[in-house]
Amino acid sequence: MRNGVNGSGRATAHIRFASVLAIACCLATPAMAQEAAPAAPDETALPAQAEADSAASVQDVVVTGSRIVSSGFNAPTPTTVIGDAQIEANAQPNIFTTVSQLPSLQGSSGTQVNTFSTSSGAQGLSSFSLRGVGAIRTLTLLDGQRVVGANVTGSPDVSLFPQLLIKRVDIVNGGASASYGSDAVGGVVNFITDTRFKGVKGNVQGSITDYGDDESVLVQLAAGTSFMEDRLHLVVSTEYADEAGVGPGEFGIDLANGRDWYTQRTLVNRGVLNDGSPQYVIRDFAQSIGFTKYGLITAGPLQGIAFDQSGSPFEFDYGSNGVPSGNAAGTVIGCFAGFCEGGDLSGNVDAGRSLKSGIERMNSYGRLGFDFLPNNEVYLSLSVSQVKTNNQPINGQNRPNLTIQCANPFVPASVSAQCATAGITSFRYGTSNAALGNTQVSTDRRQYRGVVGIKGALPVGGSDWNYDIYYQHGTTYADIDVDNILLSNRFNQAIDAVMLNGAIVCRSAAARASGCQPLNIIGGNPSEAALRYVQPEQGPYQRTRLSQDVIGVNFSGSPVDLWAGPLSVAFGAEFRHEFYRVEADPYGAGITNTPNNADYPFDPVLLADGNNWYAGNYKNGNGAYGVKEAYLELDLPVINSDAMGRANINGAARITDYSTSGTVWTWKIGGTWDLPIDGLRIRGVTSRDVRAPNLSELFAAPVTTTLPNFFDPFQNRNILALQNSIGNTELRPEIARNTNLGIALSGASWLPGFSVSVDYYSIKIDDVISSIGAGQIVDLCFQGLVPETCSAFNLNNTNGPNFINVQAFNLASIKTSGFDIEAGYRWVQPLGLPGSFSVRALATHVREFITDTGLPNTVPADSAGVNLGNTPDWKWLATQSYENDNFSLLVQERWFSDGKIGANYVVCEAGSCPVSTSNAPTIDQNFVPGAFYLDIGGTLNVTEDVTAYFKVDNLLNRDPALSPFFSNPALYDMLGRTFRLGMRFKM
Repeated sequence: MRNGVNGSGRATAHIRFASVLAIACCLATPAMAQEAAPAAPDETALPAQAEADSAASVQDVVVTGSRIVSSGFNAPTPTTVIGDAQIEANAQPNIFTTVSQLPSLQGSSGTQVNTFSTSSGAQGLSSFSLRGVGAIRTLTLLDGQRVVGANVTGSPDVSLFPQLLIKRVDIVNGGASASYGSDAVGGVVNFITDTRFKGVKGNVQGSITDYGDDESVLVQLAAGTSFMEDRLHLVVSTEYADEAGVGPGEFGIDLANGRDWYTQRTLVNRGVLNDGSPQYVIRDFAQSIGFTKYGLITAGPLQGIAFDQSGSPFEFDYGSNGVPSGNAAGTVIGCFAGFCEGGDLSGNVDAGRSLKSGIERMNSYGRLGFDFLPNNEVYLSLSVSQVKTNNQPINGQNRPNLTIQCANPFVPASVSAQCATAGITSFRYGTSNAALGNTQVSTDRRQYRGVVGIKGALPVGGSDWNYDIYYQHGTTYADIDVDNILLSNRFNQAIDAVMLNGAIVCRSAAARASGCQPLNIIGGNPSEAALRYVQPEQGPYQRTRLSQDVIGVNFSGSPVDLWAGPLSVAFGAEFRHEFYRVEADPYGAGITNTPNNADYPFDPVLLADGNNWYAGNYKNGNGAYGVKEAYLELDLPVINSDAMGRANINGAARITDYSTSGTVWTWKIGGTWDLPIDGLRIRGVTSRDVRAPNLSELFAAPVTTTLPNFFDPFQNRNILALQNSIGNTELRPEIARNTNLGIALSGASWLPGFSVSVDYYSIKIDDVISSIGAGQIVDLCFQGLVPETCSAFNLNNTNGPNFINVQAFNLASIKTSGFDIEAGYRWVQPLGLPGSFSVRALATHVREFITDTGLPNTVPADSAGVNLGNTPDWKWLATQSYENDNFSLLVQERWFSDGKIGANYVVCEAGSCPVSTSNAPTIDQNFVPGAFYLDIGGTLNVTEDVTAYFKVDNLLNRDPALSPFFSNPALYDMLGRTFRLGMRFKM
């Protein structure tokens, strides 16, 4: 497990980084004389047109998103293209980072997201989200073909793709289900590989942050050649990358390696709705009154006695001049409900979250193609990839609301005496369990994928018809292992210690018989035997196998010439089968469901139906579904004249039959019009798109997540509760309506090198598959708004742990709209200098992002501009670059606008607040700043075949903005200034 280096290890980190650069220099020798042949345009790519390759090189606006293959065809759906030159200039260890910086990609995951999670299985998963509607509503393709998912949501992991052979990435901003099938609601991201690469090329890179951590190594090598008079083509690539990650910090507020921006900002619920003051207040340096690092008595006459690591008692400093009331409720006079400000912060646990998961990835790829006729090829591609990640979700394993007997032999004698004086036999106790160590989560995803196909063009009926027929099989094995985590019931038995025959033992005879060892949580000195009892060496695990089989048949041609040009037709069919199986450890899944073994012996103390771990209670499950579909797409030219310009109407329809939910239709209708004004084009398209429920939503193995500080409004207290997430086989597909309208200027003879486009988009998704959050379920019952939710939880369970059941339904809807703006200019020989100067800017404005839960008496929430989420009001990316035959320079700016904490909050001051409600809660501040990041980079051509390069990301070392929930890695850079150096070579 790597969590970055500590401050004293910074020198070692720099030595390792220097070693990487030395390796790069050795590998990139100038003995490479043969230049790699340029890649030929791939006419089966998305878009199905050769112009996209040239468009990528000059950064023109490209229109795409169709199955039509026809010279000069332009589809009405706007598309952004990232070419290999841009990928190289951004110099990231993972191409995912380069693509996800585009403004229209909002809410993508990656190694800085999901680091706070124990049970999600999404740690380190690199998946795209277009328009902020989620990775499950964005279709990611490799050479126009689906890729098996990397977890049960079906989202692929881009880290597993053969990155050095990628020559461009097409990002379709809009619905494309009629052309490409399910999931293309937000759009499509398609990676196009160079299938005809010749020569050898490589890349070696190293990086490190300004804080001496997240050291990374990247080594890539690709080769291609041809045989049999250029009819047999072979390309291969291999890649190794290792990014150490960042984290964790210390207990309290100290982050990893000297980062000083964290202040334990907290959204405090005062629990009072109508006293003229805001219900919610934002406070820095907040501390829980429910636990400390090594233990705190939290209620009753001894409230406020804390313990140091040695177990010695001392008077706890609550901050806020807080004074413990000594009552049974455990309130602290002068503090908020549950929190104080300042004082002793040493027990706070949030700083222990990893800021970035460590990730190690390896992949190998090969493709063999044989031209049995000119422009006709039979091919086979194989890839084997592995990605390992690790993270620490949080420090400690905090347990508030424990009950400790005064007679417990680990309780200091002075405290036992105070118990006797106060006339009590037990006290309420809370601890972050620092002595138990910190939980670590590791994932291992292995993917095996093969594609065999035949494609090309043949004359039929006097015109050429393109065809593409393929079979794809992919299998992903995804393992999750959690280390250093306690078994809750064993913990409860172990802390209940007594003296028996002069020895300290567990009170329960049954627990003693099954191996219980008494655990001292008064301070921080538990015995090794007690630690092994409550935290066995073999922790929770999940073993998942996913498989995907796809047979696709696609044809495209122009069978007839009409008054304005050829009628173009595309049609085809696809069959897809998706399967998954997940197996979990018996302590999480259920002891009765899995044969006992040495690592998980039967223990009567534990619950037979599982849910025994503090977190990571994975379950067993399996499921499968099949998809049969067929589509037809037509492009009808309607105008072709000098006076009126050139216009076409493009339409498509697809019928899809899901084995789980029946038949659904998708369609699109749109068109483009090249106006008689040179270079000016208008376009528009509207479509009906679909996302079918995925394997996880349909057949989810119940996943249990621990909520250690869940607020119980019925008793006004924080409790430990379990959230059980379960599947629903009755789910229906989500139905979306997409509309895009735009205007573009490109290739005008009167303004050479310049392009600009403005597009309006609107997406409305109905029957959205969503789950009501655990807090919502309880609050809706507590306020009497939805009595049906009252049966979904038990927060006062005497027969087992408190729990809330969370299940997905077709309840909600999402509506979002906004504008995309893209502009570029390329100036050849600027001011008479050799080379070229290029400027490119992309921006997205989110006008609205309204989510309606579908629940009665609730108000739809507009999260546009909510900077705790994924959709800021404005987000843009701009680059300026100069290049010539000797060197290049790059300046890049990334920015998003100021935002707010939540859309429905009412900001007010004490004495002037209206009554706070669930739909319009009052708050004292509702602001989260945006951010501006400046990156610089450059290259130097050492020889004709060797190029050295550098990149500095976040040059100004901008810290992330704080939020009441730590910070938001979906928007902000959590790492700080990062330096990258490397060399590329070819021969």
